[in-house]
Amino acid sequence: MRYLYTFLIMFGFWILLSGKFDLFHLTLGVLSSGLVALLSSDILMHDAKKHDRLAIAIRFLCYIPWLLYQIVLSTLHVAYLALHPKMMERIDPTIVTFKTKLKSNIAQVALANSITLTPGTITIRIEDGVFYVHAISRKAAAGLPGEMEDRLARVFERE
Repeated sequence: MRYLYTFLIMFGFWILLSGKFDLFHLTLGVLSSGLVALLSSDILMHDAKKHDRLAIAIRFLCYIPWLLYQIVLSTLHVAYLALHPKMMERIDPTIVTFKTKLKSNIAQVALANSITLTPGTITIRIEDGVFYVHAISRKAAAGLPGEMEDRLARVFERE
């Protein structure tokens, strides 16, 4: 059932985003959605109880505005660094390593994607719950893992 649900969600997004309803595009959508569902159905449809899925979805939707705000703040910081006359002195790239408290794969993926979505930081690798993140400056690195991890823990791992 996980595979079927994931396939239907992916195919629905395909139709929504492509806006093409001819045989060629629908066939590509079926093939692409099938491949994505095959590779990721266990991530998207983890073993949460059915009533928990709705609660997780609602909590995640509440997380998105906060994430968008963080993206805006990070964008302003990166723009400041890029436009500053002494840019080369302000940019201080570093790699931050931290062990996450998040246990589920979906929560770790959400954290990695959230970090990468905020300008100035990129998740390089996750290995056994240890994150390796490249940050453009010490200020960008200072907030890791921080509040983002705490918020995602409340979204995915609330009991």
